[in-house]
Amino acid sequence: MKRNVIRRRLIEPKSSDGDSDPRDGGVQSVDRALLIIETLAEDDEGYRLTDLAVRTGLSPSTAHRLLTTLEKRRFVQFDRENSVWHIGAKSFAVGSTFVRRRNFVTEALPYLRKLRDQTRETANLAVVDDGAMIVLARVESREIMRCVTKIGGRVPMLASGLGKALLSTYSEEDVFAIIQRDGMPRLTSKSIVRAGELCKSLHEIRQQGYSVDDEEAIVGLRCVSAVVYDDRSEPLAAISVSGKTSRVPNDRFPVLGNLVRKVAAELTSALGGIMAAPKFF
Repeated sequence: MKRNVIRRRLIEPKSSDGDSDPRDGGVQSVDRALLIIETLAEDDEGYRLTDLAVRTGLSPSTAHRLLTTLEKRRFVQFDRENSVWHIGAKSFAVGSTFVRRRNFVTEALPYLRKLRDQTRETANLAVVDDGAMIVLARVESREIMRCVTKIGGRVPMLASGLGKALLSTYSEEDVFAIIQRDGMPRLTSKSIVRAGELCKSLHEIRQQGYSVDDEEAIVGLRCVSAVVYDDRSEPLAAISVSGKTSRVPNDRFPVLGNLVRKVAAELTSALGGIMAAPKFF
């Protein structure tokens, strides 16, 4: 399912060399090409040229010129039968390096499978990346409904169980700095949009050792998360289980929370990490 189309203001300033970007000193053509790749990655169904142009704010001719260059390098591919552009194999190859660099992903998979089998819900592993959580690995539930966010997908740090679990290890000063930088967008009617309410939630997470996302990021989906630590007792990643609201009622939170917390501790130990003592700011 495609996201709602956001029309971006069409701005294509001319520069003396046709490539440098006078706004930030960057390389304009590279910036635009990466924008196209990022936009194509938003939807598995791909985009037609006109839709992609609207989505990126580029003119169709500029978008097409960049697409054909990216196609030659196999970063995108064109479905000629349906006239739709998709992410190419080279984008996957380059992106997978990010996962390989986090060499704990392979070691984490057995623990995610264990968590999935114990809870019958989808198990996830994610790390912080530029103020958001990026999903590195997932073991899908065998139930009908599966998780919406794809591997490699990003979820807001302030509105997700994974993100709040990690935020609970931060000082209040660091939390407020993130709020000031990123704001507190309302993604659903249950999203936390007040700093005081978030701090109260983080205090509860520190006490119980796990976080809860009660439809704060996606309507109909609940998530329970805990932190995985490195050898310096610093937060390395977060793991979670997520499932439909009907399968994760309120009275199941403590059960799932204890299971997730226990598996997070086991994974921490397997990676040579040290569980951190609770901090109350």
